[in-house]
Amino acid sequence: MRTTTPLRRALITLTATAAVALTATGSAVAVPVSGTAPAPHATAVSLSPLHPVVELAAERLATADLVAAAKWGTDSPIDDPAREQQVLDNVAAQAQQLGADPDEIRTIFRDQIEANKVVQRGLFQRWTDHPDEAPTTKPDLTVVRRQINQITSALVQALADTSENRDTFACRPELALAAFHVHHENHLDALHTHALIRALPSICRD
Repeated sequence: MRTTTPLRRALITLTATAAVALTATGSAVAVPVSGTAPAPHATAVSLSPLHPVVELAAERLATADLVAAAKWGTDSPIDDPAREQQVLDNVAAQAQQLGADPDEIRTIFRDQIEANKVVQRGLFQRWTDHPDEAPTTKPDLTVVRRQINQITSALVQALADTSENRDTFACRPELALAAFHVHHENHLDALHTHALIRALPSICRD
């Protein structure tokens, strides 16, 4: 079982502090409902080699807004065990092709999936409390999932490419630095910051 180390607490504190600062100033992530995921954008250079991993995790989380909009007002549940198992099997197969540890990649993507559901649940609650903020159009979930698959594949590759970085004492502070940069670059609100934190615990091997 993983323990809460000082470095892990530093990551959580660093990212959460930034979230509080942005929330206080009213920054937020707009809910996209056009049926297309936010396009990757140029980012400031980060000192952390884990920046690509965290950036892709954040991009994957952005698609949760689209998934939530597609499911809102339908019988489609947030929890989708069959879809989740398919994702885990696919990332494990890709990891094996890349020479990465399939079990490790499965563990990391379980966190990605749970983080995605954090956003979906948060948006459902927001739209329930404030119906005027609910989406009025529904993205095509099939199209959205193709976009998710592309980001997922890129994230598996990034994890394989940073395998050595994720196995060092410096991993936690580097992950914190990357999270801090990504947080500010993407202007994440409190919900998406919380979800990003949920997506990151298994990135480092400790």
